[in-house]
Amino acid sequence: MNLNFLALAVPFFTGLMYLEYYFSKKKGKQEHFHFNEAVANVNVGIAERLSDLFTTGVFYFFFVWLHQNFAIFDIQPTIWTWILLFLFTDFMWYWYHRFGHEVNLFWSVHVVHHQSDDFNFTVSARITVLQALARCLFWSVLPIIGFPAEMITVLLLIHGTYPFFTHTQLVGKLGWIEYLFVTPSHHRVHHSSNPQYLDKNYGDVLIIWDKLFGTFAKEKEEPVYGLTTPLNSHSFLWQHFHFILEVLISFRRAKGFRQKWKVIFGRPDDIDPRIRMSLERKFSFKRQGIKHSSVLLNYIKLQTILSLIVLFLVILFEHYLSSSKILGLSLFIVLSIITTGAMLEQRRWIFHLEFARLGLLGILTWAAFPYFNLSVVLLIVALAIILFYKTIGNQYYSYLYK
Repeated sequence: MNLNFLALAVPFFTGLMYLEYYFSKKKGKQEHFHFNEAVANVNVGIAERLSDLFTTGVFYFFFVWLHQNFAIFDIQPTIWTWILLFLFTDFMWYWYHRFGHEVNLFWSVHVVHHQSDDFNFTVSARITVLQALARCLFWSVLPIIGFPAEMITVLLLIHGTYPFFTHTQLVGKLGWIEYLFVTPSHHRVHHSSNPQYLDKNYGDVLIIWDKLFGTFAKEKEEPVYGLTTPLNSHSFLWQHFHFILEVLISFRRAKGFRQKWKVIFGRPDDIDPRIRMSLERKFSFKRQGIKHSSVLLNYIKLQTILSLIVLFLVILFEHYLSSSKILGLSLFIVLSIITTGAMLEQRRWIFHLEFARLGLLGILTWAAFPYFNLSVVLLIVALAIILFYKTIGNQYYSYLYK
């Protein structure tokens, strides 16, 4: 069978997240986990895994094209070239990561990774497809030097896996390892908003680049995680687009080429904070003191588990699914993670997405089992929902938003 066993990454890493939560709870450190944060983090991770279906092959062939047409050298895989490539990729990662914090263009796609006020394995999932694109642009220098796409892909997997294990508060300092490698202690510093820790420890696998370029800091006092000005939102859409909107508004307001250039390539601190406040009043305003019913929390848990299962199956059987079915199931997952994020903020428009999601599920079911009797049943259900749309919506809100 032509199965895509990369799908196993979904239950593997999800299982590690649960184990970390289990041991945190056992040690009396369950404050490291908050339900809202965990759901928001996993939602971003689901979207990133889903986007890999459409982008991984594109990135690979982009590296192949660069190597075939622009390679300066023809580097063959040997033990020494593997070591050299590892050093090159880690060096490029350092600068990609540093630019991701110091340049607005790159911070706009990296900021999502730092929005969580928690620090645990779920935070490692907060990677966006735009961030992967920025990383690809930095690494495109490697095939031009002469490294084959196959070698680069292997190193990409290493650089994608290693950081997962540095996002935890359960592991203390690791002795001599601290001198060479990025450890959880180093990365806790990087994710903190303490003034003395800002813009520190950019390394991915090796910490030597931070020590070499003056961006290293030891973990001394306990870190406070998240952005310096907390986002206070678990909306999947707002998390992804708030800073992009801030940059666009700043760009529109800037006068002259020099000022506009500074908006794109300047530092995030240069963006007027009043822009975000104005955008929040318009797009992200929510009432304070929201209390979530047990019914809502259980429903969100169920939807998140369902999204993970569908994601696993889509990746596993991607070679057996038509493009239209992959797109349909992908849209179902995206609608699901947008909906669960909005539920945490008790948005009133989610029922419309639920209706769209239910309709999409009906279409996918009919496409898989195009029987006449099933078609009649689905049509009757659709007509009943349309006729009693408002009544069903009111019951839906009263049930979830108690």
